[in-house]
Amino acid sequence: MKQLLSGNEAMALGAYHSGVSFATAYPGTPSTEILESFSQFKGVYAEWSINEKVAMEVGMGAAYGGVRTMVSMKHVGLNVAADPFFALSTTGTNAGIVVISCDDPGEHSSQGEQDNRHLAKMAKVPMLEPTDSQEVYELMQWAIKISEEFDTPVLFRSTTRISHCKSIVDITKDRPAETKKPGFMRSSAKYVMVPSNARVRRTNMEERITKLKAWVEDFPMNQIIRGDRKLGVITSGVAYQYAREVFKNASFLKLVTTYPVPANMIRKFASEVDRVIVIEENDPYLEEEVRMLGIKVSGKEFFPIIGEFNPEIVEAAAVKAGLLPAPVVASKPPPAVQIPPRRPQLCAGCPHVGPEMILRKLGFDSSIKPSPVLRPLTEKEMVIAADIGCYTLGVYEPLGALDTCACMGASIGHAIGMEKAGVPNKTVSVIGDSTFMHSGITGLADMVFKQSANTVIILDNGTTAMTGGQGHPGTGMAMDGSKGPQVNLEKLCEGIGIKDIKVVSAYDMAAIEAAIKASTAAKEPSVVIVRGLCALKFKVKNTSRRVDPDLCIDCRGCLDVGCPAIIIQNDAVQIDAAACVGCGVCQQVCPQEAIVEMKS
Repeated sequence: MKQLLSGNEAMALGAYHSGVSFATAYPGTPSTEILESFSQFKGVYAEWSINEKVAMEVGMGAAYGGVRTMVSMKHVGLNVAADPFFALSTTGTNAGIVVISCDDPGEHSSQGEQDNRHLAKMAKVPMLEPTDSQEVYELMQWAIKISEEFDTPVLFRSTTRISHCKSIVDITKDRPAETKKPGFMRSSAKYVMVPSNARVRRTNMEERITKLKAWVEDFPMNQIIRGDRKLGVITSGVAYQYAREVFKNASFLKLVTTYPVPANMIRKFASEVDRVIVIEENDPYLEEEVRMLGIKVSGKEFFPIIGEFNPEIVEAAAVKAGLLPAPVVASKPPPAVQIPPRRPQLCAGCPHVGPEMILRKLGFDSSIKPSPVLRPLTEKEMVIAADIGCYTLGVYEPLGALDTCACMGASIGHAIGMEKAGVPNKTVSVIGDSTFMHSGITGLADMVFKQSANTVIILDNGTTAMTGGQGHPGTGMAMDGSKGPQVNLEKLCEGIGIKDIKVVSAYDMAAIEAAIKASTAAKEPSVVIVRGLCALKFKVKNTSRRVDPDLCIDCRGCLDVGCPAIIIQNDAVQIDAAACVGCGVCQQVCPQEAIVEMKS
């Protein structure tokens, strides 16, 4: 049977057909759809964990218990999960466990670009890299086999194009009729890593890699495709597809096992061609592996080290390097349809708009124009340390309300650090409800312990909005949409030790301003919870607003809201009733009270 599957869908189906019964993840582009697809199968357990570290630890528990397991996350998520990931490499497993890292070359939806192939080598964990959805499906079964045969987790590396592009997959397997019954095999020497046990396991890890180095030499999905012997291309992942398209006549070595690499196979391939180049996205990982074998090789002299590849980029670099002749310029094609550029912005009715407007008002000197040039803060300005989520879009004008954003949960630590380092300006942390659950709780505990006078603003929109509306402990919504026990944000903050807790509506501008002013004036840790449901997830729709032309003085102050429903038409401000959800924030901003409810 053939199916059209994205790489993420193929990972889920491949895992299911490999007997995987347990899967955990934290949502993050480009990995989110893996768990969502897997959860649709019958007889499996799937959960969104509170963060990647917990997902890895829960997955370890299942694998220790004898259940085949899949743990998935985006590339930076593996940084969060690095501690248990490395520990899992040391202990090994009782059942097959696959750790999927979806890297994001080009940073389409990430705060940074990183090449997680290095983490496999560092953790001494075998790594597999597919080149299309068919290989994704087949490799998942190999990953489980390798994991169980060599007592190791397997790192399964995808990238954005592999995860999201669809291709035909020949479905050749079915789920095993019976899967192994859960059961923990007690062995303190294997699972309790006191130093005396860990030293033995460390030796086992080296022996494991030695065996794997021999095993990958015969791995059938590493392939030599012989063509013109003048040029030999070594490549992996989606770069293989681009390279085949550009170098139509060259010889290729497609590597699927990229840690450890099949050294003898590489030597053999190199001996058969006049020149060896490596084409790979991001770092010169394979290039260095080849060079360490004593083989003369080139690659990153021509091909970019930054960003995502496509055939045009590969071809342009090859032409520039003299590997290919310059293409004959064809007659000029007709101009393509130009799509108007759109700036990143929050949705119409987004509950983050109101608090970010207030933060801009309170934290920034309105007499100083926004500029990318570094400048000292004035005495009354505040530092707004933000976290990762939809609200990070508030860094763009016209809101322009944020100062820092690094990684999940960092906003609270940033504020504590600045305060304790002696930065004289007041600090405010902005974090979403989901991100607070992910890794903000520990920062808040530290804030209480250090008695930091920071104010944490939790933007509670009742979901994990930026990745598509997944549930988390603060929502009580499970993977299948059912409601369960819900962690109460107010009581959680109170239990950690926060005494100054205020809860305000995300659409009451006066209440938000009063709460932030009062909390930032206090000399103790404080939390302001700004609550309003995600307009996109929960389809919030109240009475739309309109602009009364008789009252409007065309000051255009309402444009500062940055709402996509507020438009300029016929040189006048108007509100698109179809887009407006009636949140009323623009109505509160208008000094002339010219924005009113639309009459039926």
